[in-house]
Amino acid sequence: MSAREWIEKDFYAELGVSSTASAEEIKRAYRKLARELHPDANPGDAKAEARFKSMSEAYGVLSDPEKRKQYDEARSLFNGGFRPGGGFGGPGGPGQGGFDVGDLFGAQAGRGGDPGGLGDLLGGLFANRGGAPGGAGAGRPRRGTDVETELRIDFTEAIHGATVPLRIASPASCGSCGGSGARAGTVPRVCPVCGGTGLITRSQGAFALSEPCRDCRGTGRIIEDPCTECGGRGVSNRSRSLTMRIPAGVADGQRIRLAGQGEPGMRGAPSGDLFVLVHVTPHPVFGRAGDDLTLAVPVSFPELVMGTTLTVPTMDGPDSDGTVKLKVPAGTANGRTLRVRGKGIAGRHGRTGDLLVTLQVAVPTKLERDAKAALEAYAQATVGENPRAELFARAQRPGTGRR
Repeated sequence: MSAREWIEKDFYAELGVSSTASAEEIKRAYRKLARELHPDANPGDAKAEARFKSMSEAYGVLSDPEKRKQYDEARSLFNGGFRPGGGFGGPGGPGQGGFDVGDLFGAQAGRGGDPGGLGDLLGGLFANRGGAPGGAGAGRPRRGTDVETELRIDFTEAIHGATVPLRIASPASCGSCGGSGARAGTVPRVCPVCGGTGLITRSQGAFALSEPCRDCRGTGRIIEDPCTECGGRGVSNRSRSLTMRIPAGVADGQRIRLAGQGEPGMRGAPSGDLFVLVHVTPHPVFGRAGDDLTLAVPVSFPELVMGTTLTVPTMDGPDSDGTVKLKVPAGTANGRTLRVRGKGIAGRHGRTGDLLVTLQVAVPTKLERDAKAALEAYAQATVGENPRAELFARAQRPGTGRR
């Protein structure tokens, strides 16, 4: 794909956001579409896979502040007077003193060596797109684009850490040709037209304009026997599997960086990074508050009144029986939270959180005859006590008034 064709794409429309969308709005739109269009969620759907790739390409530009700035500036130039098919609009168009906008994608003037052309402005933007790099980027190594994907794990894996398989669909270095674009056993040759520079410089009036070489598409190389897998691009869009280590204590919504697992770089440059957004499935019993685990434990009314020792579950590792003893003092109020130190989550800073146990009275929906008789006897024995007396006393106190 040429730089001109690439810039005519509307990346904002691909993600369904406006050109003034914030970085957070762009990220939310990408995540929503990624969940809907991911190949794992649409097996065998070629249309969804193509849409996923286009959407990922758009996010790769709009999520990078510098690339987004360059992309917006380039679109502004086109919208303000350039026509992608043929130069300036108006009476000075092609054939009347105008010039082809394709000439603006050169990197340097042939006379004097000063940078020139739109390609110099967009050099960083057109890198790593699988097509001819324009302008100042011709022949220069370019780091691969970062890639983002999502992963869902269960609560136990998040607490203790785990090694999980990860399958992603993204551009990757072709496995058949190793990224050279040439069939195995062959090598590309230097382009005889541009001498390997990837640029052709020609004079037009008082100017010398450079543009990507059409014979080698700006790569500086001619591939006479292209790789059958990638068609000579050196990059193939395919699903690949990785093994990923989830650190202990990872939180829901946390991003984990896998260095060098993004899109491959060009001309020997390093690959981009892969960022994995982690979603944690809630646990049916335990909750989380920072590095502390939370647990609601049902208790009976007599246990709170007279005190007891409870056995409660923990999330300790396999070397433990998974329980801990908890002493409940006599007269403990319903809803009180007791702390078991050191039974929470091992944090990144060497501190282990606590287990916070909240006591909740379990009210029986049906009583046996003996239990009902005992409860009636208790009610009769405490008939003089009014647990709401203090409530009414506080309600009748004068307020503090306005300040």
